[in-house]
Amino acid sequence: MCKISASIVLYHNFDKARLALDSILESKLNIKIMLIDNSSQILADKPLDCRVEYVFTGQNLGFGAGHNIAIKDAIKGGYDYHFVVNPDVYFNPGVIEEMIKYMADHSDVGMMMPKILNEDGSIQHLPKLLPHPFWILRRKLKKLDRRYKKFVDMYEFRNVPEDKIYNAPVLSGCFSLLNLEAIKQVGAYDDTFFMYFEDFDLSRRIHKEYKTLYFPEVFIFHGYESGANKSLKLLKIFLKSMVVYFNKWGWCFDEERKQANKKTLSQF
Repeated sequence: MCKISASIVLYHNFDKARLALDSILESKLNIKIMLIDNSSQILADKPLDCRVEYVFTGQNLGFGAGHNIAIKDAIKGGYDYHFVVNPDVYFNPGVIEEMIKYMADHSDVGMMMPKILNEDGSIQHLPKLLPHPFWILRRKLKKLDRRYKKFVDMYEFRNVPEDKIYNAPVLSGCFSLLNLEAIKQVGAYDDTFFMYFEDFDLSRRIHKEYKTLYFPEVFIFHGYESGANKSLKLLKIFLKSMVVYFNKWGWCFDEERKQANKKTLSQF
């Protein structure tokens, strides 16, 4: 039987993460859950479920570095699969079971994400092509772009049938399943990214060696807030991470990006 783990990174939001934690605990599978608390003071001051391990870091390490604590622990413990879970998601029973079953039956899959829905049931278009730096700008300035719809339909696969499983080079980190054999090969999150673009970087590295699948046969709900569009502080973090990403992978001239996107679009 395969060994499964999961992690949620907290930052002064333990109450908000309760729905996510309860959703995982409702699974029929035996899952070890690590709560990585980056808050300045201890949040979990009462006993949790026996399947939950609470780790207080006492400092805001960032999204990727926080999850890396759990991922490295899972690899050391001989686990096979690991779920990265945002504190602002929740889902019905069966999601974890279906994703694990599919990945266990397809060893060439290194990463998966389900269909992500807003709380009103509308779809969040989170799988993406590998971005050109200008595409990031177009996403931020969409109200000024007359041809934005045509662009975003391509970039975010909006014209692809909603129920189609496909291989996308960028998957969201809000809820993803990692094949830990893939992580052993390509590495976990890059700690250089404090927040934003760490999921672009990880899924790109996995995509080079494995399939990174959008799996719409199951769905979860995600309270997407788009913080970088509302907060100057978060926008600065977003821009800093964007620079880190493109310095690492290439700005305007990136032949690997071009070929990967061409191959991806050929599926449709």
